[in-house]
Amino acid sequence: MDGGGIDIGSGAGGGAASGAAGGAPLRVGLIGAGRIGASHARLLGTRVRGARLVAVADPRPGAAAAVAAPLGARALLDPGELLADPAVDAVVVTASTEAHAALVEAAAAAGKAVFCEKPAGMDLAEVQRGTAATDAAGVAFQVGFNRRFDRGFASARAQVEAGLVGTPHLLRSVTRDPGLANPAAVPPWAVFRLTLIHDFDTLLWLHPGAQPVSVYAVADALVAPGFKDAGLLDTAVVTIRFDDGAIATAEASFSAAYGYDVRAEVFGSAGMLTVGSPVGTAPVRYDAAGSHAATVRSDVELFTDAYTAEFEEFAAAVRERRAPSVTGRDAHRALAIALACIESVRTGQPVPLPLAGGTAAPR
Repeated sequence: MDGGGIDIGSGAGGGAASGAAGGAPLRVGLIGAGRIGASHARLLGTRVRGARLVAVADPRPGAAAAVAAPLGARALLDPGELLADPAVDAVVVTASTEAHAALVEAAAAAGKAVFCEKPAGMDLAEVQRGTAATDAAGVAFQVGFNRRFDRGFASARAQVEAGLVGTPHLLRSVTRDPGLANPAAVPPWAVFRLTLIHDFDTLLWLHPGAQPVSVYAVADALVAPGFKDAGLLDTAVVTIRFDDGAIATAEASFSAAYGYDVRAEVFGSAGMLTVGSPVGTAPVRYDAAGSHAATVRSDVELFTDAYTAEFEEFAAAVRERRAPSVTGRDAHRALAIALACIESVRTGQPVPLPLAGGTAAPR
């Protein structure tokens, strides 16, 4: 739920990703200097091998400069100016969610490789257009499903693929955010489109080869009930049925008093694996009062290495002129489940997949 309120207009053009060929670092421009944009900019400017942050754009006065200046990058007010700059090989989109699709298409039109934070569009048609535009331009298009790049989650996927849990029967994914600082700022349906979309991608990824066939979701405003009439649902549970009979659940809450909690589980015919913990690798202390451990308090804290690794994959894909390991098609699959959840909550019924005809959902 991050971004800088970016609104891209016409005027993007020029530039190409060819500047990153060979051993030269990928020259990255970032659009959107909000919370996650500032974090991504710091990683690109200080940690990511094979990439160099050269510019940050955000139309809010001072926002881009505050992020860019400490990293030695240029600050711009106009995202179109960044897209038109031939010194920028690739664009990282961390603007407001509603602007993602337009920025992806504009980056493709400018010949830039593009990394887009999730979701890659507000509906399936927007994601399809972005994928088609980047395909036609021949540029890399990666979407920010960072859990795939966490070492623990990646190991879990490898063990599933190796058959170490046998045939998956039950899967589970959990995201619990550590509170709602400003419920009024949370857009409607964010619990599905912005939060659980990570869990949907994780469940699809941890059950490779299987296709989701139906979705049933329940959700309510238990954390901030006073904002329910404004469209804020802060607690949700989703059930996904797969074509091989497997059943997955995903749950989310915006009120984990103990920290930021992300976990997953795969139970199969030969065993079970779990990954994730709100304490991460923190030591646990035991005394007369019980056990105590410090917990992770934000996504940025928990997934610093994963965010770094996903950008290194993006830079490598551009240099090697190949598709990234996470694409617009993955974004489409996860968003389809999120939109089905919205329909399920509105109707109180399971929703079959793929979605029949309609690609839009309430904004």
